[in-house]
Amino acid sequence: MSDLFGKDKSEKSSAARPLADRLRPATLAEVVGQEHLLKEGGSLQRMLEAGWLASLILWGPPGTGKTTIARLLAEEVDLHFEQISAVFSGVADLRKMFEAARLRRANGKATLLFVDEIHRFNRSQQDGFLPYVEDGTITLIGATTENPSFELNGALLSRCQVLVLERHEENSLMQLLERSEELEGRAIPLEEEAKLKLYDLADGDGRFFLNMVETIFRTGTKPLNAIQLTEVISKRAPSYDKDREGHYNLISALHKSLRGSDVDAALYWFTRMLDGGEDPLYLARRLVRFAVEDIGMADPQALIQANAAKDAYQFLGSPEGDLAIAQSVIYLATAPKSNAAYVAFKAAAQSSRKNGSFMPPKHILNAPTDMMKDLGYGKNYSYDHDAEDGFSGQNYFPDDMPRQEFYKPVQRGFERDISKRLDYWDRLRKKRDSEGDAE
Repeated sequence: MSDLFGKDKSEKSSAARPLADRLRPATLAEVVGQEHLLKEGGSLQRMLEAGWLASLILWGPPGTGKTTIARLLAEEVDLHFEQISAVFSGVADLRKMFEAARLRRANGKATLLFVDEIHRFNRSQQDGFLPYVEDGTITLIGATTENPSFELNGALLSRCQVLVLERHEENSLMQLLERSEELEGRAIPLEEEAKLKLYDLADGDGRFFLNMVETIFRTGTKPLNAIQLTEVISKRAPSYDKDREGHYNLISALHKSLRGSDVDAALYWFTRMLDGGEDPLYLARRLVRFAVEDIGMADPQALIQANAAKDAYQFLGSPEGDLAIAQSVIYLATAPKSNAAYVAFKAAAQSSRKNGSFMPPKHILNAPTDMMKDLGYGKNYSYDHDAEDGFSGQNYFPDDMPRQEFYKPVQRGFERDISKRLDYWDRLRKKRDSEGDAE
């Protein structure tokens, strides 16, 4: 008698194969967690209904079914399935594959070549696929956990459709658990709270989840609570690579959470990066940058706090120094925000590149020699401390350049006070100008 998964249950139970392999879907309808691709109207379903299959790049985190989907697609459109891994294969292996596919095609059978970890191939190796994809020798399906736009050649990407696979959510993990229980013929020995903990430990990886489920089934029949579960199961290592896209995604999430003044989200992304093995000093440097770019003069203490956290970490090291950086995260997230200094710096830099040949006005130049005095250097300079209100209102821009306004403080934090000062000096400047015109 066959079960839900297209195989004889007694045959599967007697085989000493991992649970994840025994539960491998036999049809695309049995794949869970990727309904956006496989449901009616989804990208893959539309192709299959049309009776053809484009070359594809399947991009998604580990344990989302990339290999299974590729194998089942080959069956659906009646293609010979070949699988290689870019980790273990080289140019010679590819040549053999392409030659076999060419002979197979001459005999009336097309080939689907599935390349796992395709981003591991270098650029020239990726270029090697192009002629065989173009002339139909192979239908290529590449699987990658990395962003294809960063890791794959533009020429190869232009010949493939990129489909994004989603990490498993609790609903799809629950379906996998129900199928496991049906296959084992009993309920998993876990209390309800421990089940929820198990979903969290999986972190969206279906294969890792099934491996944990299998381990729990082998512990016996007495239900485990959440604490006992963590004693039996090791936490999945975070999916994080410090020199790849995950790194940039998480630092972007941290930066934008800080900018959005969401202290809790900022702490979450900060600790995610620490758990992934990120260098705390890298995070401290990014916080210093954030203090000047996104807070600036709205709270001048932000830069001091960020630098103090960096110094404290260098003094204490991990794990004690991690708390100093966490304190900096909290301070920066809750500080008033302003990018006025950042915008002013960019605008001033652009203006200086455009007007970089103008000389300063002579009245603000020093005149250490008689010749320079004769040329008018320092003539009519007003010493601000001697002026009324300690403000002369003189022009400090080049004579041939209109006055510019780069810095526009926001009405938040300390910049509210700065804005009042600028308005005050602007009124005095206009007063001095009108008095000069009257003379």
